[in-house]
Amino acid sequence: MILSWGSATGWPLWLALAALGAYGLAALPGALLGRVAAPALVAGVACHALMLATEIGSVGLAGTAARLGFGPVLSLTMCLVLAVHTIESRLLPVPAVRRVLAMAGAAAVALALAFPGELRVLGSRWSPLHWLLGVASYGLFGAAVLHALLLDEAERRLRRHASGSAFGMPLLQLERLTFRFVQGGFGVLSAAIMLGIATSARWRLDHKTVLSLLAWSIFLALLVGRQRRGWRGRQATRWLYVGAVVLLLAYAGTRFVTEVLLGRGA
Repeated sequence: MILSWGSATGWPLWLALAALGAYGLAALPGALLGRVAAPALVAGVACHALMLATEIGSVGLAGTAARLGFGPVLSLTMCLVLAVHTIESRLLPVPAVRRVLAMAGAAAVALALAFPGELRVLGSRWSPLHWLLGVASYGLFGAAVLHALLLDEAERRLRRHASGSAFGMPLLQLERLTFRFVQGGFGVLSAAIMLGIATSARWRLDHKTVLSLLAWSIFLALLVGRQRRGWRGRQATRWLYVGAVVLLLAYAGTRFVTEVLLGRGA
């Protein structure tokens, strides 16, 4: 069910507006903003995370509950990717990437407000951990995709003999960092799948499960191919992109169809 901007009230709404304002400042060209851009992005991520905790995470409500839907998941994924970039940018500022991510962060905040999902009580004591592991894997693979895009762009620059480094970072270092995120995401996704199978009282092989297992298989093939056959560069990043898209469809994509196209609840 699609809700209007007025569905968020109180602190979540004020935090969302503050996040949008901070992301807007961080998205301005560096020449206009100077040293304010980096603190603005940090403030945007902080307000974004607090908004998710108070509204989507339902902090302060009695019992164990969460807002389940494609909007909350995508917004939280983007928040995690932004948090990773914010930490990295302390060592390696990349203004062009900062502006793109700031605009993506603002879009994620708006998405969570427009499509907040439905508040559901989580019956199993393992459900919150399963949900958090799943979203964490989204965030880690999202960070991997961001670094893979930078890696592909760096390789294109090298082919044009433009530069010997990738946005100030050695190419091999960027590649290693990309696949550390892949390895981390694979480990967290494996834990989420195993926990879901082991603890779900009504486990079934539905479209979400099939797509999650397919994504897991793609990432496994990527890691094995890199280890055994030395896959690198575009050959490796293509597998990452395909796996990330399949994983995105596993939950966020199917919830989008259910909530928006079919107009059903979470």
